[in-house]
Order: sequence, then C-alpha cells, then structure tokens
Amino acid sequence: MSATQIQSPRSGGAKVGSNRIAPQYRRTGGSKGNFEMLAWLFMRLSGVVLVVLIFGHLTVNLLVGEGIHAIDFGFVAGKWADPFWQVWDLAMLWLAMLHGTNGVRTIINDYAEKDATRLWLKIVLYAATTVIIILGTMVIFTFDPCPVVNGVQLPGGFCPSP
Repeated sequence: MSATQIQSPRSGGAKVGSNRIAPQYRRTGGSKGNFEMLAWLFMRLSGVVLVVLIFGHLTVNLLVGEGIHAIDFGFVAGKWADPFWQVWDLAMLWLAMLHGTNGVRTIINDYAEKDATRLWLKIVLYAATTVIIILGTMVIFTFDPCPVVNGVQLPGGFCPSP
C-alpha cells in the first residue's frame, strides 16, 4: 500500500505528514504573548459565571413571587433600589458584553482576510462594546424611579406623593 498524497490548502503543496508548512501559515513564537491563551481562559471562566448570573436572574424574575406577571417598571425600580441587584446586573452586563466581544473578535480574526478589514471590524466592535457598557452602567447606577423635573414629580402611580 502506498500513502496517498493529498494537498492541503495551507501547506503549499506539501505531502501529508511532511511537516512542511507554507511560510504565511507558520506560527511565530510569542509575538502575541499570552493574550490568546488568557482570552481563551476568560471565555471559559466568564461562561461559567454567566450561567450562574443568568439562571439567578431568570429565577428571581420569572419564578419567584408572581412570576412574569409582576415584571414592570415598578419591579425593576424595586430591584435596583437594592445595591446587591445593581451589582448582580452590572456583573451580568459587563461579563456578557466582554464575553460576546471576545467571541466576535475571534470570529473576525478567523474570517476577515484583509488586515484593513479586520482592523475596521474590530474598531466598530470595540466602539459598540464601550458605548453599551458605559450606557448600561450609567442606567443601572443613575436609575431614578421617581424623577422630579422642574419641581414636579413625573406621574408613575407607584411613587410616594411629596
């Protein structure tokens, strides 16, 4: 029996098992340091933490008390009045955004062939992530369920009368 010679697309015509790799596909030693390994590790750890955060979130919002029928503006206002739930939702926001951004960054690295395309896609990705994290954090910590505008309390029905 003779070995079949199959040309792999990235081998530059090398035979299977010949250990010859085309120069453009060779891995260079340490140019990125440990970033990719740390990003891989972050994905695994953040995924585990996100499972706990999301199931806790779903349990409190959908199963405890009146369930889905109790979710309204007042429910969120009551939840965010407690610093524990602010931190819980903040951790969920930050981890979900960073976890998703890292995943999309990996997809961009895998599928964007041109360096310029890869650069612009990552710029857009990082800008969108930054804006969403900043706005989400601001909403969680500056949320006021009973705002007063020009000395007049806005209607809500659940805010105490001044």
